[in-house]
Amino acid sequence: MSRITDLVSDLVSPVIEKAGVSLWDVEFERVGGEQYLRIYIDSENGIYIDQCEEVSKAIDPLLDEADLIDGPYILEVSSPGIERALKKPEHFRRYVGSLIEVKLYKVVEGSKRFSGTLQSYTDNHIAIDVSGALVTIPLDNIAKANLKYEWQ
Repeated sequence: MSRITDLVSDLVSPVIEKAGVSLWDVEFERVGGEQYLRIYIDSENGIYIDQCEEVSKAIDPLLDEADLIDGPYILEVSSPGIERALKKPEHFRRYVGSLIEVKLYKVVEGSKRFSGTLQSYTDNHIAIDVSGALVTIPLDNIAKANLKYEWQ
């Protein structure tokens, strides 16, 4: 995580938890000359727009007072979504047994992209069942990992 996302996470986590939801992730990026601070929240029962609004209103003054970001930025508070990004150890642990898609920096077993069931997670790799074959992928080779929803 970048310094800004770490500082924002530490600042907003208690307020988010007080609202009865949990912090999933924080992203900070520049897009087309604009700065975006994205706060992703989650709960066992999913996230509703009212919860996003409540959290946004609660953390906005804290962020303004802390003044962690130079210049104007757009604050977005939302659910991580059904095909959410998996970045942190707790994300991978929570979704062992789930279908995921992984994109890699370097080729493993002839491919840079895998889709399959997450079988295990350790501190330095994941194992995915891809059509009955177990593929082990080092964490430092993962460019992007997401839950994969099977649309009917």
